[in-house]
Amino acid sequence: MFTGIIESVGKVKSIQPKGGDIRLTVESNDLDFRDVKLGDSIASNGICLTVVELGSNYYAVDVSRETIAKTALESLKTGDMVNLEKAMLPTTRFGGHVVAGHVDGVGVVSKLQQDARSIYIEIEIPQELAHYTATKGSITVDGISLTTNLVRENIVSLNIIPHTAQVTNIAKHWLVGNKVNIEVDIVARYLERLLNKSQSGGMSSANPQSQITEAFLADNGFMK
Repeated sequence: MFTGIIESVGKVKSIQPKGGDIRLTVESNDLDFRDVKLGDSIASNGICLTVVELGSNYYAVDVSRETIAKTALESLKTGDMVNLEKAMLPTTRFGGHVVAGHVDGVGVVSKLQQDARSIYIEIEIPQELAHYTATKGSITVDGISLTTNLVRENIVSLNIIPHTAQVTNIAKHWLVGNKVNIEVDIVARYLERLLNKSQSGGMSSANPQSQITEAFLADNGFMK
């Protein structure tokens, strides 16, 4: 589990084909590797990946064909910068939102311009993910926990403050046309499942009186 607060920006050291999938090696002189061990998870551009090789300033992960197909990882090149976050600890300050590191789809940066000191960005996300987003809601883009300005159809608009731009790969590597990894708010997914269960008449045996409806969600601030 992650929070979407980026700890460091790493650099892709190598991308090696390996038995039909790939081994990705990322180096960073800023990420503290002292508490990382083989088998731990590191979110790399928002993708939860398992460390299979570890050095003093690098780690390597094996990436399956499924992950390659469902993320923007296939567009990565040696030398590209990636956002890094180690899995959260019980004592971690929770500064972002609940991020699983399970990418839901790939978005495309469709607009990028300076807006006073911040950067205004529009991202076109897959149509099937649009209903999981909401104005002033949370979304994870390349592993970064961000708050949406506005959602219209499948376009999400964001304002990136200078600090976020500087400590992530946004300032140097986000360009119009670039692909980015999208993870929607996990709470929205569970609410959808509960709502569908209620509408179809399915009720949990543990709570047979559950009456979660669209009206209930709207009355309690979950829908607009």
